[in-house]
Amino acid sequence: MMVARTDRERREALARLGLRAEPDAAGLRAAFRQAVKATHPDRPGGDAESLRAVVAAYELLKASPDVQPSPPSAIAPAASAETDTLTITPALAASGGEVMVTLADGRRLKVGLPAGLRAGDRVRAGAAMLTVAVRGESGLTLRGDDLWLTTDLPGDTPHGGRLDLDTPGGPREIWIGRRALARGLVRLSGQGLPARGPHAAGDLFVRLRPAARPESGARSRLRAFQANWTPQATA
Repeated sequence: MMVARTDRERREALARLGLRAEPDAAGLRAAFRQAVKATHPDRPGGDAESLRAVVAAYELLKASPDVQPSPPSAIAPAASAETDTLTITPALAASGGEVMVTLADGRRLKVGLPAGLRAGDRVRAGAAMLTVAVRGESGLTLRGDDLWLTTDLPGDTPHGGRLDLDTPGGPREIWIGRRALARGLVRLSGQGLPARGPHAAGDLFVRLRPAARPESGARSRLRAFQANWTPQATA
């Protein structure tokens, strides 16, 4: 979850949602719903980049301590009126699957996600609509339609060769040539996010992290000597 760290960031996020002052929680959600409607790619004038910026602004303000809880009301808001974010990993965006979602009214629902979700896409959870946000995880990030995977290069492939790799699409065996070794990067066309709606399939970029060089015997003995040597006290 993003945290509003500076006044400038907060002001920019407020402007992105069409707000002039810090709202309460209900006002923030209402502004977010309107901004999502205005910037969604399915609407005239909308685009994915603007929608991602709206989602980021909402996440930032939602985490701000300046946002006050909504005042008590005799009538609880209907679940169908709630629009919130659903944050998923790049792997889940690529392959889809089932997740448990907690709605604003406290209900928990199991939601099936299709493969190929992008940031800003909307999925239904019961009567509520959720806007998708994708957050990178350790070793795997998402850039547009492309997945970026970081993996350690085994010590037994200093000059290239075959490498077994676990990808969001399942296990793969890839070939690492000299050019890929020099660049530290392998590109697998069409192995990123699958095609969905107006989006073409992305690519999978594999960053190759070199294995640590084994320590020489002489250096190992010197390091052990330095660790164990204690100067003698003089009389």
